[in-house]
Amino acid sequence: MDFDLTEDQRLLKESVDRLIAEQYGFAQRKKYAAEAPGWSTTMWDLFAEMGLLGLPFEETLGGFGGGPVETMIVMETFGRGLVLEPYFATVILGGGLLRRGGSDSLKGALIPKVTAGKLKLAFAHVERQSRYNLNDVTTTARKDGSAYVLDGAKSVVLHGDCADKIFVTARIAGGRRDQDGIGLFLVDANAPGLSRRGYPTQDGLRAAELTLTGVRVNGDHIVSEHALPLIEHVIDEAIAALCAEAVGTMQVMHDTTLEYLKTRKQFGRAIGSFQVLQHRSVDMLVALEQARSMAVFAAIMASEDDPIERKRGIAAAKVQIGRSGKHCGQEAIQLHGGIGMTQEYSVGHSFKRMTMIEQLYGSADDHLAVLAKMGGLFTRPKAA
Repeated sequence: MDFDLTEDQRLLKESVDRLIAEQYGFAQRKKYAAEAPGWSTTMWDLFAEMGLLGLPFEETLGGFGGGPVETMIVMETFGRGLVLEPYFATVILGGGLLRRGGSDSLKGALIPKVTAGKLKLAFAHVERQSRYNLNDVTTTARKDGSAYVLDGAKSVVLHGDCADKIFVTARIAGGRRDQDGIGLFLVDANAPGLSRRGYPTQDGLRAAELTLTGVRVNGDHIVSEHALPLIEHVIDEAIAALCAEAVGTMQVMHDTTLEYLKTRKQFGRAIGSFQVLQHRSVDMLVALEQARSMAVFAAIMASEDDPIERKRGIAAAKVQIGRSGKHCGQEAIQLHGGIGMTQEYSVGHSFKRMTMIEQLYGSADDHLAVLAKMGGLFTRPKAA
């Protein structure tokens, strides 16, 4: 299999690398975080100008026409910069649901606005009791003529405080954890009966708690009445994107730690000259490269049509990403000493983001349990 980038992919990587290197240093990031929405509207406009907001959408609607590999390229670079903007919520989550589940008329109306940076999306699915169970939904959708009326609450809606439209899941039929009976609806952020409470997350990004009281949805905004397979596919693609972001974050932690070992002196010599610390930095590199390999594997598996094989591959990647991220983060903090824990130093912020990625959509332990139930990453063919 050819793992080399195409010419278009190479140009995309060069342009995104240059943008983040020039516009997203640690001091600049702190400045962006202090702006009113918690991120930079100027950077958001730059993403739109570069075509990054249209990355996965078809070219006929103003998109880039990219796939999981292009997403991997962008998200890895964003991981290095610890990007604050609602790219993941809008393009990966909301954009994925719109691209895979929206009607032609809905896509035609919304995708050009997303690619132009004029429309931000979010996905409200998690509930307080659900943890990582995608079919644990108690928010209700009651049929009322040709419309549905939504009642319930959603938690940790990533960038839900700034979204213009929000994809919301609600149960049309069945019990709390039934596989079927989950609907997907697109709700305007200013819809009557919808309230939002925004807050910062531990990694410097934003999220919101949503309460829905008699929110009415009809027409094309009823995206699906049997939405779980769609949701599972988009979440698998989102995990693959997070794996790539994690690799970028781990790369920065490793590079920053290696530079510190070369410059920090103790007993009259650079601490990097001590063999035991060299061994620990090499272990970080090994963990990083293991994660990089699995992030590539996740990007490949994200486009797999077989949901079982796709889930198997994505779960394996999330396990390795979680283990490598924890190792790199802990080593980075310990090798830096006390300074690594301070708000003024970047490595602690990288570890916070890595910790959040490890928990999103299932930790390494959760995905290892999933993988074990499926018989592991590779299954033996049945005997004839």
